[in-house]
Amino acid sequence: MLTGALASDLFKDEINERHREILEAAAVLFAERGYAATSVRDIGERVGLLGGSLYHYIKSKEALFVKIHDIALQVAEDRIRSVIAKAEGPWERLSAAATTMLEIQLDPNSITMPLMSDFQSVPPAVRERLVAKRDAFERIFVQLVDDLPLAPNLDRKIYRLLLLTLLNNVGSWYRQGGQTPAEIARQIMAIFHHDDCNGQ
Repeated sequence: MLTGALASDLFKDEINERHREILEAAAVLFAERGYAATSVRDIGERVGLLGGSLYHYIKSKEALFVKIHDIALQVAEDRIRSVIAKAEGPWERLSAAATTMLEIQLDPNSITMPLMSDFQSVPPAVRERLVAKRDAFERIFVQLVDDLPLAPNLDRKIYRLLLLTLLNNVGSWYRQGGQTPAEIARQIMAIFHHDDCNGQ
């Protein structure tokens, strides 16, 4: 179950208390039920606002989802950037980013990954608005992979896409009680650690 405290952390910079309450409720509902199964009425009922009163704070369900998605992804990006700033060396930075990303993804209380996983279910027009933020997030990994001493015969774009695809799909088979996110990240990085600059 997602907690209000976690959602509140995402929206701590919102000025209006009522607006923040709506964002928190919508974030939890979107994460629990998905975009398609969450209605504006559901959000209004959760916060005790209906009809015109709710639309005083939001433009539409679509705009609300985009706002929450972008804030959640920004929080994840800030957390990853903070961790890699403390790491030394290109492999250490990539490992720190991969570990942090898995910790976010595999946290059962996280609202970030459920929102991102709902990408394919949103209308095409909404999906297009989410792409820019996702591209900005992925630029973290573009730079991290560019900094690696990879063998010249390795395509860095393919390397990055394979790594991100794997990280994004660990949640489909991960079970709590087994290896920790950090332990899984170490195994993934051991597989992806290529430093043979001769390309043999």
